[in-house]
Amino acid sequence: MDIAPAPPFPQMLARVEAGFAEEYGGAAEAVGFAPGRVNLIGEHLDYNGGPCLPIALRHGTWAALTRRGGVLRVRSGQRRADVPVELPGRGEWSDYVAGVLWAAAVPGAQVSLESSVPIGAGLSSSAALECAVGAALGLAGDDLVETGIRAEREYVGAPTGGLDQTVAVHGGSGQALLIDFADGSHRPVPFVPPYALLVVDTGVSHSLADGAGGYAERRAECARATAELGVELLARATDWDSLSNPILRRRARHVVTETARVHAAVAALEADDWHEFGRLMTESHRSLREDFEVSSAELDAVVEVLLGEGALGARMTGGGFGGSAIALMPPDRLDSAGAAVRARFAAAGWAPPTLLLAEAGPGAHRVR
Repeated sequence: MDIAPAPPFPQMLARVEAGFAEEYGGAAEAVGFAPGRVNLIGEHLDYNGGPCLPIALRHGTWAALTRRGGVLRVRSGQRRADVPVELPGRGEWSDYVAGVLWAAAVPGAQVSLESSVPIGAGLSSSAALECAVGAALGLAGDDLVETGIRAEREYVGAPTGGLDQTVAVHGGSGQALLIDFADGSHRPVPFVPPYALLVVDTGVSHSLADGAGGYAERRAECARATAELGVELLARATDWDSLSNPILRRRARHVVTETARVHAAVAALEADDWHEFGRLMTESHRSLREDFEVSSAELDAVVEVLLGEGALGARMTGGGFGGSAIALMPPDRLDSAGAAVRARFAAAGWAPPTLLLAEAGPGAHRVR
C-alpha cells in the first residue's frame, strides 16, 4: 500500500538548491525550512481564545532565496511569477511569498521552492511556505510567527487565527504543542505514539480565503455568539443554551466542548492513555460534523472506514470543507485501512485519496 512518509531532508535540500541554480544561474544566499502541521485536536479554537494541540510535520517546504531589489521572482515546480512586493496582493499563489517580503520590508528577492506538503489538504501548506521564506530571510521565533501571520491576514486576505504559523515555528520532534490562544502561551507535550498517525488527504481542496459558507462565515458566527453571550472569549462561555439562534447555539457548543476535549487530551497523553486520546479525537469529529458543520461526505467516510478498520480514534483536521482526516492506527492495520479507504472512494466515484504517515518533526529554521 502506497502510504507516503516524509522525504529525507537532504534530498529536499538538494532539490531546492538545484532548482534555484537552474532558474537563476547561481547559488542561493540562504535556504529556509518550515513544516506543515496536523492539528491533533482543538479545531476552530484559535480565533475563539481556546487551546489547540497541533504537531509540526516532517513534511515541509524549503525556500532557497537571494535578496534583490525591485521585484519578487519566484519559482515553484512549473509555476513562475514576477511580481512587485506591494499592496494589494494579486490573488495568486505568489502572494504568500510576496506577503512575507512585504511584512519583513524586503523589496525583492529571487526565490525557489520545493515542498512535500499537499496543497489544499488542511495541512497548512500556506504557513509552511510563509515561514520557510521568512526563515530564509533570517527571521526566527515570535518575529517569524508574526511575519507569517501578517502576510496571510493583511496581504493574502485570509483570516488566519495564528495556529499554523505558531506550530510551524515552535513545534519540535517527538512533541505536540499546546497553544493557549487566550494568552498566547504555548508549551510542549510529549507525542511519541506507539501507533501510526495516518493522514488521508481527500483531494477536496479548500481555501481559508474563501468567504460565504466557509471559514470566514464560521468566524463571523462565533463573533456574533461571543457578543450575544457578553463574554470576552467564546472558549470561556458556559451557557451556550441561552443563545436564541440555534445555529449560533451549535457553534458555541462546539467551541466550549472542544476546549474541554483539548485539556482532556493533554491529560491523556501525559498519562500515556492512547485509547482515551483516540476516543476524544472521534468525539471531536462528531462535534465538527454536527455542531460546527465543517465536515464533508469524504471526510465522514474516511473517519467511518478507519474506525471500522481498528483506529483508536479518527477525525477531520484543519479548517474543514475538504482537506484531510487523521487516525491513530495500529501499525499492522495500515495496509488494510488504506485499501479500505481507497475502495470506499472508488465505490463513491471520488478521485483516489492520498495517504501520508505523519510524524512530529522540527520547527522552522534557516538550513544554511
